[in-house]
Amino acid sequence: TIRRLVLLVPGVHAMGIDEPRLIALSNELAATGLGVATMELPDLAQYRFTPETVDTIEDGARWLSTRRDLTPDGTIGLMGISFAGGLSMVAAGRPSIRDRLAFVFSFGGHGDLPRVLRYLCTGLEPLRPEDPSGTPPHVRPPHDYGVAVILIGIADRMVPPAQVEPLRRGIVTFLTASQLDPIDKTKAAAVFEEARAIGAQLPEPAASLMKAVNARDVKGLGARLLRVLEGVDYPDSLSPAHSAPPRAPVFLLHGADDTVIPSVESLLLAQQLQGKTAVRTLLSGLITHAEVDRGAAAAEVIKLVGFWAELLNE
Repeated sequence: TIRRLVLLVPGVHAMGIDEPRLIALSNELAATGLGVATMELPDLAQYRFTPETVDTIEDGARWLSTRRDLTPDGTIGLMGISFAGGLSMVAAGRPSIRDRLAFVFSFGGHGDLPRVLRYLCTGLEPLRPEDPSGTPPHVRPPHDYGVAVILIGIADRMVPPAQVEPLRRGIVTFLTASQLDPIDKTKAAAVFEEARAIGAQLPEPAASLMKAVNARDVKGLGARLLRVLEGVDYPDSLSPAHSAPPRAPVFLLHGADDTVIPSVESLLLAQQLQGKTAVRTLLSGLITHAEVDRGAAAAEVIKLVGFWAELLNE
């Protein structure tokens, strides 16, 4: 028998539920006696942020909670990775499932999507709750993965219509190579070369944008994206900071030095949720972006074990 069923949803990654880190986390959770269900999120696998993704998470959680053979008390845990962490928080506050959740867990997730996208373009983090008035913005150079994802989403605002899909194909090729790099450097090198070849065949302005992606020119590309991004209206339903709070206990785990979604997102979200539901937050040096660093200090391991113990007892 399983102690509790959890729905674990993947972040912005083309491999979706086949992503090696998600599989590893699923296995680790299952080893503690949890039942783990994962679910494809097609739009996130295509690097797109859409309200339909939140609907899909909501529908999946609601359906699982009706499976009394798996959930005798009618409640499940909801766990989201990276941007799916923030989107899971949004889903968790919806009336159809907010009383069917034992807990909600966001691993490296966002509180405010437009705020994160601005950070990825500028490297300027928002102020932390404890910062005194007048503190200058924190500077943390963002990861190139994030600006590439933004460009996919707003490519239709950056280049003529005929160049949109070829540019997106080039960026997806680059991101695929980036995802392969930790596990197969030889294959990754070949795919990086393919991305450069695609860029060489593009006309302007797509060519210079793809060149910036291949060169990992985060600063230059971010400046170009920011001018366009400021005119994009992202729905409130993509940000837990602008949505109804969950009723279930909330657990926020974040890498202290995350450069895709900065850890201040979890701090600001926790501050907003205070008094509305139980919140437990941990910023850990053991984690990069939703991934454990096996070389971390023993003290960080102890903190992380305590965090997980509290979560898994819900």
